[in-house]
Amino acid sequence: MKTVSIVGVGLIGGSFALALRKAGFKGRILGVSSKPATEAALARGAIDEALPLFKAAAASDFIYLAQPIEKILQTIEVIDSYAQPGALITDAGSTKRAIVDRASHISRARFIGGHPMAGKELRGVEEADADLFRGRPYVLTGRDAELESWIGHIGARLVVLSAEEHDRLVAVTSHLPQLISTALASVIGSEPDAAQVAGPAALDLTRLALSPYEIWRDIFATNAEPIDAALASFIAKLEELRATLRSPQMERAFDQASAAAKALRR
Repeated sequence: MKTVSIVGVGLIGGSFALALRKAGFKGRILGVSSKPATEAALARGAIDEALPLFKAAAASDFIYLAQPIEKILQTIEVIDSYAQPGALITDAGSTKRAIVDRASHISRARFIGGHPMAGKELRGVEEADADLFRGRPYVLTGRDAELESWIGHIGARLVVLSAEEHDRLVAVTSHLPQLISTALASVIGSEPDAAQVAGPAALDLTRLALSPYEIWRDIFATNAEPIDAALASFIAKLEELRATLRSPQMERAFDQASAAAKALRR
């Protein structure tokens, strides 16, 4: 890679640019975003220059789409006509099937879907962090030796999945937790005096409820069926726990859940 374009210089795009720098990337990094975002990115040192999409794409051998999902879908519609022949395009969208399907028409460039499993509740390049991806899974829907090498350099853990399997798994591990947190915060909020006794458990479990809806709108629209299946499974588990609330079987449920939670932390 000699010239990288970051399309969408926010938290993820800015963090990826900073992570590349920290990992030793010596080429140019171009930014495509709103004027306030690119000004902030220039101030952070995340990008070297701000350009319109068509100029940045034409000058780059690597293009990183870090926009909201719907914006990524719109960019994919036009970027092939701007990109250098053989350039590599990847994205950081939270769902993959719709994006990979849309990218199937790309012919001049190469496209590999991607999703870094990292983030914060706060948005914007001001929150960007060169270590955001360190130790985190980074999903790709295809193979590319150079891209995989850089993922390793920024400290992320490579996971290769089909777009369909990615969307099924993140519905359980990412999208369901968001909805659980949203629901729990709503239940607690409906009790006027609950805040007086809310401790760390309530704060930890409602952290995701701070996430803005505009981030999640496109996720729900492009991954509705797997999310619905994950919700159905969770509701069934809640009903099972409700039915065994006064039963010795509850101890077994706790033991099984504890083992699963420990496995997640290995």
